[in-house]
Amino acid sequence: MTATTASASNGSGLATARWQALGTSVVVRVSDGAALARARTIVAAQLDELDLACSRFRADSELARVNAQAGGPPLRISPLLVAALQAALHAARCSDGDVDPTIGAALVLAGYDRDFSLLEPAPPYDPGAEPGLAAVPPLRAELRRGWRTIDLDPVRRAVRVPRGIALDLGASAKAWAADRAARSVHEHCGGGVLVSLGGDIATAGHAPLGGWCIHVTDDHRDGPDAPGQTIAISAGGLATSSTAVRRWRQGTRVAHHIIDPADGAPVRGKWRTVSVAAADCLDANIASTAALVRGASAPGWLAGLGLPARLVDHAGRVLHIGDWPYGEDEQLRADASQHEPQAAA
Repeated sequence: MTATTASASNGSGLATARWQALGTSVVVRVSDGAALARARTIVAAQLDELDLACSRFRADSELARVNAQAGGPPLRISPLLVAALQAALHAARCSDGDVDPTIGAALVLAGYDRDFSLLEPAPPYDPGAEPGLAAVPPLRAELRRGWRTIDLDPVRRAVRVPRGIALDLGASAKAWAADRAARSVHEHCGGGVLVSLGGDIATAGHAPLGGWCIHVTDDHRDGPDAPGQTIAISAGGLATSSTAVRRWRQGTRVAHHIIDPADGAPVRGKWRTVSVAAADCLDANIASTAALVRGASAPGWLAGLGLPARLVDHAGRVLHIGDWPYGEDEQLRADASQHEPQAAA
């Protein structure tokens, strides 16, 4: 974890802390500047606990132990990992399996077998090369039976996965952790709070006047001048999933971390980036990730769920769904009547 940077307008105004954890950026913003130090301590402690429970890259993590004992008897786990697995299974149910925690083997085959900072960087995103990620056909992993094979007993705090299954909670854990951290800061410090983990944003308490301002773009690390749209939310969560950012080179191939469970390969669909607003960050992230997997059918699915969304295709054209606000970046607008709604999973 790197050193924190913090800013506050005064002793009691809006204040922000930023640092690195879980291989990504962390932002904590509070409406009461006097609460910033305590808020930062709460969030940092929770992220340390989450890393020890859910990291796929730490040999001493609980998740690594679960994966190592796949096919064996049920393994007793911590309440934290139980809750994280429940969130992952919720994501799988809501998305009809499009967001599946049993894609660990597919990620390894795609080259994501260690911390992202250790992977060979891919060349800059090239819209002209999409959706084909490389001239060489992608490697594919055979996913064995998927998320329904996870046997989780929350009462006994035990989990069992079949032989050949490797869990990865990257598609749900950060968003779930952002919700958990925002609620915890609000409970202990009062006031309004925003927590962003790699661009997965959760809020709790009363928002500042005018709402929490967020610049929505492909890469959460980019500043307000990056192409995109600045919006404000007063409650709930906002998540952005993209195939244009977390990318790496694997030999002659370029891969990314959004896996299509149907074929075990990185998604090669219509959209490069999807942002969704929902009641909490977890549900927003489930929808944004599933939309990338669903591709052309995503607008109708999102409209049927009543979720405001912003979708960007590989040519940079922007499609807004439902109540997503108009913006200067808008080139197209989708209305629920223009797409055949699909039932929620």
